Amino acid sequence: MDVLNGLLNGFQTALSFQNLYLCFIGCLWGTMVGVLPGIGPLAGITLLIPATFGLSPTGAIIMLAGIYYGAMYGGSTTSVLMNVPGESASVVTCIDGYKMTLKGRGGAALFISAWGSWIGGTLSIVGLMLLAPTLANVAMKFGPPEMFAVLLVAFVLLGSLGSGSFFRTMPMVFLGLLIGTIGMDPLTGSMRFTHNVHELYDGIGLLPVAMGAMGIGEILFATEETLVKVIHKIKFRDLWPTRPELAASWGPIMRGSGIGFVIGLLPGSAHVLSSFVSYITEKRLAKRPEEFGTGRIEGVAGPETANNAASGSAMIPFLSLGIPTGPAPAVMMIALLIHGIQPGPMFITKHPDVFWGLIASMYIGNVMLIILNVPLVGIFVSMLRIPFRILFPVILLICLIGTYSVNTSSFELAILLGFGIPGYFARKIKYDIAPLILAMIIGPTMELSLRQALMRSDGSFLIFWESPITMTLIGASALLVLWNIYRALRPTAASWEKALEEGT
Repeated sequence: MDVLNGLLNGFQTALSFQNLYLCFIGCLWGTMVGVLPGIGPLAGITLLIPATFGLSPTGAIIMLAGIYYGAMYGGSTTSVLMNVPGESASVVTCIDGYKMTLKGRGGAALFISAWGSWIGGTLSIVGLMLLAPTLANVAMKFGPPEMFAVLLVAFVLLGSLGSGSFFRTMPMVFLGLLIGTIGMDPLTGSMRFTHNVHELYDGIGLLPVAMGAMGIGEILFATEETLVKVIHKIKFRDLWPTRPELAASWGPIMRGSGIGFVIGLLPGSAHVLSSFVSYITEKRLAKRPEEFGTGRIEGVAGPETANNAASGSAMIPFLSLGIPTGPAPAVMMIALLIHGIQPGPMFITKHPDVFWGLIASMYIGNVMLIILNVPLVGIFVSMLRIPFRILFPVILLICLIGTYSVNTSSFELAILLGFGIPGYFARKIKYDIAPLILAMIIGPTMELSLRQALMRSDGSFLIFWESPITMTLIGASALLVLWNIYRALRPTAASWEKALEEGT
């Protein structure tokens, strides 16, 4: 009953004219950045954070969330029509989606991807609505040892499930953890690693780091990509799938919803992983798996549903535990922190209007996205003709103005550029920058929980073995580390054995 009352109050909040307008702007902008290759949801959210400064916290998170799940819809457009993924989660959609376009069924692929995205997104919102309050209530009973163990698992999973290898991801995690220690000690009040620089007393700001490493870094990397824009036009009457295509899509859509929801709970590249798992699942279940890659509708329906379902479930640990599972939730968390709101176990209790307003807006946003992505697909496709040489300076200017407008600090502009250039080179050498940002957010809470637990036990680490929950989570973290080390070293060992065999 509390859920229904909360949802009713949420719709009263979300249906106000301002919040409806912000939801629409978020969905529209999310679709646009999803369609434009080289931008994606992360840069799209980061660029609009400065626009939220004058908004209420509810309006801000409604707009940013609209960008997040809206980009998942838009990413399928270029995948299907151009064989170019609008964002990383749509890579798998290219395999069969573009082949359907070459066969003259691109419109049906777009319709099924939008329909599956709506079903997967809506079901994941239902799960978010039911599970987030329950998980928050459980987390409120956690003490510092339990909270440290939960965050330790999140840290290990960041290294395990990142887009790069374990040995490439973990250094970024540890670097983010170290950067998060700069500034005033939360327990003693002493200054750490500030070198008497007054601007560092409050630590390095998350916004300039995120806008630099993820915004400027991504855009600089995108300037290197050459894109031959062969755009296939789709007429409105071509959007409707046939009955066999609809019948073949229902199973992948429902399975993709479940796969995406479960994988979305894990830290790392959940959207990419869920779409790949869904595609592999459908291929293995198919009666004629050899036809995958030639234009099967199941190869579009499953992955597109899965990556949108992951969007809703990724919000559960972010809102109820304060643990963002991906770079996009991490940037949304930065926006909430700027507005003085801390996601975590007390978030739903202290800010029910923000939580339930967000939930209701996600239902509304999914309907808006169906309207935007089916009848108006031609308009979004025409955006692909905008030269990137025009987009690049505009995006760079937005990053500079947005960062400066927070604290009117030239020092933060230096941080922006200081992280933008390394972010670009990190992409060049295939290091994922997202774990660094996530570690900067989670790290201070993890450190505080560890030190509070040790203060409670007079410095004894035995406190972490007094609770079955803590023991289980720490044990799972150790096993994950060992498994990832073994998995990373196994190819090297195999290559050595092969070299020895060839030498003998």
